[in-house]
Parts: sequence; structure tokens; C-alpha cells
Amino acid sequence: MMDPKEPKTVFICADHGLAIVYFLQTDVVRTLLAKGLRVVVLTDDGVTDKVRERFGRENLFFEGLRLERLQDYFKKEHHNRQYWLHFLRWMGGSDRVNTTAIDSHLRQMAHETSRKGRLLMPFLKAYIRLLRKSKSARKRLVRRQMRFTPRIYADLFEKYQPVLVIAGTSGWRLDRYLLREAAQNGIETCMAVIGWDNPSSYRLPGAPVQWANCWSAVQQQELTDGADWEDARVHVGGIPTYDGYFRRSWQLSREEYFKLHGLDPQRKLLSFACSFVTFSPNYQDVEALVRLVTEDALAEPCQLLIRLHPNHFIKGSLYEGEANRIRALIEGKAHVHLVEPVPLGGDLGFYSGEDMPEKSSMMTWSDVFLTVYSTMVVETAIHNRPIISVCIDAPGGWNKAEKFDLSLSEIGEWPTHERFRKAGAGRVAYDLSQLREAINLYLREPQTDEAERKQFILDECTFTDGSAGRRSGEYFAALAARAVRHSAPVYHFDPLGGGA
Repeated sequence: MMDPKEPKTVFICADHGLAIVYFLQTDVVRTLLAKGLRVVVLTDDGVTDKVRERFGRENLFFEGLRLERLQDYFKKEHHNRQYWLHFLRWMGGSDRVNTTAIDSHLRQMAHETSRKGRLLMPFLKAYIRLLRKSKSARKRLVRRQMRFTPRIYADLFEKYQPVLVIAGTSGWRLDRYLLREAAQNGIETCMAVIGWDNPSSYRLPGAPVQWANCWSAVQQQELTDGADWEDARVHVGGIPTYDGYFRRSWQLSREEYFKLHGLDPQRKLLSFACSFVTFSPNYQDVEALVRLVTEDALAEPCQLLIRLHPNHFIKGSLYEGEANRIRALIEGKAHVHLVEPVPLGGDLGFYSGEDMPEKSSMMTWSDVFLTVYSTMVVETAIHNRPIISVCIDAPGGWNKAEKFDLSLSEIGEWPTHERFRKAGAGRVAYDLSQLREAINLYLREPQTDEAERKQFILDECTFTDGSAGRRSGEYFAALAARAVRHSAPVYHFDPLGGGA
């Protein structure tokens, strides 16, 4: 029983690097603490001590997520059943919103699945068609998965007696087990949308989740129309991760940044952030840019900074092979440089708060920023720099029979990509000639599309004054303040509505 004299406790699941940034390097947790709450952050076991040492303060505690036990449970407890339930939730959102992103993933799964998976696929696709049309079918699917709830955190729930559990997804990752256990303990749960494309790329909750905090009205509609959330339970709080961009609190001076990478202050800076490697190589885009820069084929002398993607560091993967090809391509070439993301450690990967000054400075001082529709088109628009999405198709894709390929020219209709294009926030180049033309336009007239970039940011981020962390923290604090521990599982509060 919770001591009424003790402050109410909130659990936060920070299971990847961007979640660490969202909660701990913004005003979110600071606001919760200022409201008199006790906060327990559950993060990767391998970096818990490191994170505690860096962020620890009064009423802020850190615990391991026990990821190895979660992974072991997923692999050994009816693995196939859990796997296909996850797959159906991913693909089975309502077709009232744009489904092109998840349709592409469905094509990938159909191509890369096992022989048994191929035999199942016609039945799975038929069920997905039903799910996309039927709210009641979606509701039943979400509830079915609750049978897979290991009591891995029983001691932590008993020790801290939380009244609210907040996660960076609605159970799309291994956080689903923590959220399910919370529901079984009668504890309310909340999702914080951390990724720009998350509501359009993932759909049905992996656990009963009652509340959501998202970036914008656009994401709110994706959640309500695409995954049956009740409108009143989705709060638009902006994106706390970007407060540091709006405040300009991370960036280095131009002199410091150019010195860091050995850049020439007399040459224009082009930066290319690799992206989308899961479906297509980036090598052909890099190769085209290297050619334009090294042959001085642009309107002004330029230099190129290439930022590798976190997937480029997956050992033994095609992506690691591509990173090595890029390193070989640029070796010895003047005015071409490489940036490698900084890992936080553990299983948190290369999406890390350690990297925010690098990212912010790269965007701030780029004369033209290039990528493949990555989230960095939003981040760069905040810095008001010209943006080009480079979508040169790779002949043969990955050239692996077992690997699904998707041409970059096919992805413009994905929800976030479509919004970028329709907003006119930047240009898209499909070949070398278009790429040269777009770069030259921005080199000569950098103010081109400036008004569209600013409107794009208002539409996607909502709050542009650096207040999203405070606003989001206040929302979470308000939920915790009125939350009570329920005597029965809180399924009746799930976003699909209705009684248990």
C-alpha cells in the first residue's frame, strides 16, 4: 500500500537513446520533479549506472529494464504466436489514414519471411484487410495479446507503487511487457510520441494505453483515425527533443565546427545524412554528391560532410558493408568528410543525446542539407537551412535475392514524406541532373522555400518557442496527480474504448 505521505511515483520507460534525450535532456523530467512527483526511469541495464551518474538528483531514480529477460521471454514463450500478433498489430491499423508506409513493410515481410511464413501470408493478409475495416476486430486483437504478460517487474511495482507508467511507444517495442504488467496491476499508462513517423509507421497498441502525448494535430489525427484513440485522450504537447534546437542551446560556433571536421571556411558546406538503408542503399546518393563536389561541378566551390546512419553499425550486416564502401569511396578525396554518430552504450544504439551538438551544428552551418526524407528534414527546417531529399534509385537495389528492395522513387507517398513534399519545404532529386540543379538553386538563392519551411515546422512541431518539454511535463504531471491505483486491470481505459 502506498504511503499517503509519500510523493506519487511515475515510471518512465527510456529504452533507446532518443527516449533518454526526450525525457532527461529536456524539461520533461525537470517539470515532473518540480511538481513534487517521484520519477523512476527504467533504461538499458548496460548504461543504468552511467545515466544515473549523469542525470541523478533528488527524487529521480534509475532501474534496469531487464531487456535480456524480456527478449528471452519473447523467444521462448510461444514465440511464433507473439511474433505474428506483433506483425498484425503493426499492419492492422485503420485504412482511414494513409497506409503506404506500412504497406511497404508488408511487402518486405512477405518477401523476407520464412517458408512457413509464406504459407501463412495469404491468411494473414486477409485478416489484415479485415482489421483495416473493422474497429471491433482491432479491439479484439489488442486484447488477445494480454495473455503474454510476464511478471518481470513485480518487485519494482511493489517497491515504488507507481500511479502512472509513461513509455516512448504504446507497446510497439519491448516496452509492451512493462505496459501490460502495469495494466494488470491497475496502473494507468501513457505514450509519448518520440519519433516523427511513429504514428504512421506503427499502428495498434501492444498493451492497454490510456493516454498519449504527440507532436501535432496531424499526429493526433493519425492516432485517432488510424489506431482508434479517443480524441480527448490524445494531447498535443509538441516535441521536447527539439527544444534545444529552437533555443539554439546545442550548436557550436561555425569556427569550432569547421575546425572539428577539418572543413574549409572558404567553401560552401553540403551535408548528407544517410537514411532509409533498410529498403535501399544510400551509396548511389553519396556517390553522386562526391562526384559533384570533387569535379567542382556546382555553382560554387563546395565540400561534403557525410553522416552515416545508425544501422550502418550493425555488425555483419549489408548496412555495415555499405558504410565500408562509403569509407573506401571517399578515402583520399579532398573536401569530402565523414561523421559517425556517437553511441550512448548498451542496447540504446547510436540515436544518442551525446550527438545533439554535432547534429545541431551540422544543420546550422550547412549551406544545403541533403538526406532521404529522414526526420532530419524536420530538424533542418527548424534551423532554416535549404533541404533536398535525394532519391536516386540504386540499380538492382541491394542485389540480394533474399533482401527486399524498395526504390527511393517509390517512397514519396509515405505519410511523412508526402507532407514534406506537399508543404514545399524542400526539393526532391531523382537523378544527377536534378540534384545539381536543386543544389545550385539553393547556393544562389538560399532564401528559396524559407516561408514554406517555417510553416512546415509550425504544422509538424506546433510549439516553436522551446516550451514543449515544459508543456509535456505538465501534461504527464496532471495525469499523475489525478491517477489512482485501480482495484482491477485497467483494460476499460484502453484507447479502443468500451468496457472490459
